[in-house]
Amino acid sequence: MSDAPWGELGGLGSATVYEAGGRGGFVDADLVQVVPGSAAAGPVRTVRCGQDDNLMVHAAMAEAEPGEVLVLTMPEPRPVALIGELLATQARERGVAALLVDAAVRDLEELREMGLPIWARWVRMRGARKEELGTIGGPVEVGAVRLAAEAMPQSSADQQRQHQQHGLENEHRRDVGDCPVDRGVSKPQEAPGDPCPGGPKPRRDQPIRPRSWSEEKRQDSNAEQYRSALRRPDRAIVQLEEPPVDARREQQKIFERVAQPFRHQSRAT
Repeated sequence: MSDAPWGELGGLGSATVYEAGGRGGFVDADLVQVVPGSAAAGPVRTVRCGQDDNLMVHAAMAEAEPGEVLVLTMPEPRPVALIGELLATQARERGVAALLVDAAVRDLEELREMGLPIWARWVRMRGARKEELGTIGGPVEVGAVRLAAEAMPQSSADQQRQHQQHGLENEHRRDVGDCPVDRGVSKPQEAPGDPCPGGPKPRRDQPIRPRSWSEEKRQDSNAEQYRSALRRPDRAIVQLEEPPVDARREQQKIFERVAQPFRHQSRAT
């Protein structure tokens, strides 16, 4: 906010400010002064709601700064209440200086007891919807006067959050800068005595593919055969290479010599 003496300006009265300002820039509209005798001055925060909708009023309450005057408008002024006791209570807790409502307000007695300076076109109990988006901080027109919000400085909380984010980004850059990086992927440090330095390493970041039913069955069968061979090593079957042709002939001759006496014995019996 600027350093203008808003408190002193609010105590001068609207007629004095009007004359001192060159008789221009005043809101020429029939307004209801909710709190009689109230006065306020401050930078404006403009709110343009959807027609017959006050969703943006709730959004503006979350952004309002102490000392601001909230100017609430719609595309076309209508006797629909944009402000009631609950929203006025939020505005007072946020430190809002005053409310200028180019529509209606309700809960008149409660608003007067609250003491927050409020000016509105109507007092009606008809409530607004909360469905349509609008704008905050854009130019609006009230009583043939065009109003626009001043440039709002950042609050201390926003500055602190920005400094923290900036510090985290710098810390992240330092961490990344200290690591050897190739195409955005950090290289693992090679341990001394690595059997294949610089060679392909298994990728740990690759997802593990689930095994299919056939692969699991084949693995279980191989494991069972291995366990069986360990239990009965004498039953293990070893496949040998086929003997040469000469060796087969020699085996056939030995078989014939050994088997011939048994054939004669079988015939004699």
